Parts: sequence; C-alpha cells; structure tokens
Amino acid sequence: MKTFLAAAAFLTRVPVGGVFEAADVARSAGWFPLIGILLGAVYALAAGLLRGYLPAGVVGVLLVILDALLTGALHFDGLADSADGFGGGRTHEDVLRIMRDHAVGSYGALAVAAVVALKVTAYAGLLDRSGWFAALILTPALGRWSMLLLTATLPYARPSGSVIEGIGKRSLVWGTALMLVALVAAISVRAWIALGVAVAVTGLFGLYCRRRIEGITGDTLGANLQLCESAALLTFLWAGYR
Repeated sequence: MKTFLAAAAFLTRVPVGGVFEAADVARSAGWFPLIGILLGAVYALAAGLLRGYLPAGVVGVLLVILDALLTGALHFDGLADSADGFGGGRTHEDVLRIMRDHAVGSYGALAVAAVVALKVTAYAGLLDRSGWFAALILTPALGRWSMLLLTATLPYARPSGSVIEGIGKRSLVWGTALMLVALVAAISVRAWIALGVAVAVTGLFGLYCRRRIEGITGDTLGANLQLCESAALLTFLWAGYR
C-alpha cells in the first residue's frame, strides 16, 4: 500500500498523506499504469456527467483543465522544458541547461499549445462516438506505462542523482502486467493498436533522447507521456473506436 500511495503522491496532486522518499517513489513505479487508469476513470466519469449538457468541445477543454489540476500540470511542464531544450540547445550540455531553466520559451509554449489543442479536439471527436469511455480510461494509463519503457531502457542523462535511476526493469514487468489486464478488459482491437502506437512513439523519442542527451531526464519522461497520450487519442479517433 505504501508504494501505491507513493506513486499517487508522485504523479498526482491528490492528498494521500505520508512522507515518501526517493526510494519509495522508485519502488512504486510499477503502479504508474494503475494511477493512469484511476485518473482516466475520473476523466471518463466527468465526461459522462457533462457531455449531455455541454458541447463536446467545451467538455474537451474541461477535461484538459481537470487533468492539469489533478496532476499539477507536471507533464505539461516536462513537455515545455524538453521542447525548449531540444529546440534551443546545440550541445548535450546546452540542452540539459535549458531544460533546467524554469522560464518557458517559444518552443515550449508552442509545444504545450499544440498538445492542448490536439487533446481538446480529440476529446471532442471521441465524445461523439461510441466507445469513448474506455478510450478516456486507457489513454492516461498508456502514457504512464510509456515512462517505464524509457526508464528501463535508457540511462539518466544528468551526472546528479535522480529517482529515475532507481526505477528498473522489475517495475516495467509489473506495470506491463497491469497494462495488459486493462487492455484485455477493454475487449477492443483498437486498444491494442493504441498500445503499438505508444511503443512506436516511445521508441522513436527514446532514440532521439539518446542521440541528443545520451539518455533521459524527468522532463523527457513528461514529454514522452504527453506525446503518447496525444498519439493514443488520435489512434482511438482515427480507428473509429467502437
């Protein structure tokens, strides 16, 4: 139970109580997909309550706001920092230095704006189709599972220590088991396609991170989550999820 609460405290702003150390968070990583499922269930419930009373586009905006509130916009911040670093940095050191800068540059602002617009539009499209409930639940789970793929296959890019270094392949095994259970329960070929797309996006982004900064950081994990969630939503929408 402590590891699950540590995962919830790390990935959300939900008050779970207790004080957790870096080692607790590292050991909790296998629960990341389940945290995603629970967040997705909240989003799906909210959408179900609102879609009969508001236009789908408005509901899409509210879902993005809800996501930002529950997660503290943690992964949007990682996306912005990564975009600024990769966009403005020339060398390995430049990229990492820019990522540490709390100011949001033009690349970061554009990246966040693009992802928010994409998500709002995708939510609006999905809510007008059947099967949207499962899509909303699975998308956050796929995003958080993708983090485990990167931590299990790439080193930490900074010389200073990080909780990321403590997340190993065991967490990937446990997280994958949880993810597979959710996908089987969804009873949909489209869900498996979304899984394949998330793997492809993570693989390509991981290779890019390896080439540019020789590994990953917390910011790149957040960026990858946003990319995978966006890709999953597009996949569900494109495939006509039913």
